[in-house]
Amino acid sequence: MRTAFVNRETRETKITVEIDLDGGDIKISTGIGFFDHMLNAFAVHGGFGLKVEVKGDLDVDCHHTIEDTGIVIGKALYKALGDKSGIARFGSFYVPMDEALGFCSIDISGRPFLVFDAQFPEERIGGYDSCMTEEFMRALAHNSGMTLHLKCLYGKNSHHMTEALYKSFAHALKAAVTISDSKKPLSTKGVL
Repeated sequence: MRTAFVNRETRETKITVEIDLDGGDIKISTGIGFFDHMLNAFAVHGGFGLKVEVKGDLDVDCHHTIEDTGIVIGKALYKALGDKSGIARFGSFYVPMDEALGFCSIDISGRPFLVFDAQFPEERIGGYDSCMTEEFMRALAHNSGMTLHLKCLYGKNSHHMTEALYKSFAHALKAAVTISDSKKPLSTKGVL
């Protein structure tokens, strides 16, 4: 079973995440409607079971809630993947979302890195600050140990652009965690 449960509590947030890389129930509650929508889209398009419960200091702003959720989902992915034996390791995907086009490429390498290239025309999408997409993805990449490249090639609507990025990430991750014929990590080093 490629599953994990992670709980993290700080003075700013209280977060629990359950993930099943092979499917299952989806239940998302972060207190930020658009972020719930993005995490739901991520789970549906990735074919993942995902339960996320977040209580954050939204009286301050959305930053701690979104970034810390990225940390916890990243830790859950890391735990669910174990030693990464038998996975495809790499994944890339384009997603068109109306006028926007998002692209994601992943290497589950054990070497965390984020390259993020997107310029959002609107600063906010409901209670979600557009700049938080980069912060969420950075936190997730660093805590999961993946190299993550995300680019919105073009777009005019921040909602569409952001959704294209989350969905392309979901599809790329789905490809990267797919079970291969090998029982070993896909690496010349023999480990990831």
